[in-house]
Amino acid sequence: MGHLLTEIRKNPMLWLLVAVPVVLVAERTKPDAHTLLFLLSVLAIVPLAALLSRATEAVAARTGDSIGGLLNATLGNLTEMVIAFAALKAGQYALVKASIAGAIVTNSLFMLGGAMLLGGLRYHVQTFNVVAARLQAMLLFAATVALLVPSLITAADRVPAGPAVQNLSAALAVLLILAYGLGLVFSLGTHRSELAAIGPESEHEETWPLALSIGVLAGVTVLVALVSEIFVASVEVAGHSLGLSPAFIGFIVVALVGAAAEMTTAFSAAMRDRLDLAIGIALGSAVQIALFVAPLMVLLSYVIGPTPMGLQFWPGAVIMMMIAALTARFLTSGGRSTWFVGVMILVVYAIFGLTLYLIPPTP
Repeated sequence: MGHLLTEIRKNPMLWLLVAVPVVLVAERTKPDAHTLLFLLSVLAIVPLAALLSRATEAVAARTGDSIGGLLNATLGNLTEMVIAFAALKAGQYALVKASIAGAIVTNSLFMLGGAMLLGGLRYHVQTFNVVAARLQAMLLFAATVALLVPSLITAADRVPAGPAVQNLSAALAVLLILAYGLGLVFSLGTHRSELAAIGPESEHEETWPLALSIGVLAGVTVLVALVSEIFVASVEVAGHSLGLSPAFIGFIVVALVGAAAEMTTAFSAAMRDRLDLAIGIALGSAVQIALFVAPLMVLLSYVIGPTPMGLQFWPGAVIMMMIAALTARFLTSGGRSTWFVGVMILVVYAIFGLTLYLIPPTP
């Protein structure tokens, strides 16, 4: 417990943990104050995600960058998964899809661009394993194509949404999860040596005891679930009062809040010249959202959702996800990075954010 208290004292982001009991109490005493509950839940999710990331780092301390990046991406995505699960259960499929698309774009553009910018400002030129980066970018592109097919087919061929499209979504969900599993076998098994990091060795830092790390992971997961329920219940009314569309909230706000801890880890790694780890977290998280979380939500909708959810996205999300995948693929193909590369990636993300804010999609 001493390790946890020390971490809270030295990390200002964790001071926001005070918002967790506040939002839980406010939900009981002021259930109709949706805007207040929305803002408090956002403030509460950020430190919970940071604590989740810190516990993940402790568990992954003795692994290499490949497994460490996978663990950070997996447990870092837990926040987005819990929020999506709560929205799925409430039947807010527009929020689920917006958060999925936003997580893919945010991780592959904002997180990747930010890591390259911060690392490039500290080091003149950074290098990374181009084979590993190309693999992640290739998986992201393939997954994005599969996610876009139902939307493109229904729009191009004017096929009405119905059982056939839903069956296609379910089949694609199973295919994507299978592809994700095979990708893990490839990157962590048969070709692990080819995908190893080429940067400096991991620094030896004080890590938490394993029991404490697992306990924190379990406790934070429960708290994230409770706060996410409040967030989802208040997001629609709060968004309307703040002048934000559901698409903007899911695509930008939920994605940034959910990925806050992963971003901290990726940015820190890049500033220690461990760009391989930063890229592994950024693109690995985007790939996991596209290949695992999105299809999982489709399959879970048959069990916990009011009706089955398909993989049809609004046209703007289709375009943004495809551009994000192509940008990540193009800018990670050289094996070298500078701060200006990060700026260019961030500019693309800013274009998407401004577009969604000023021209929200039609419901």
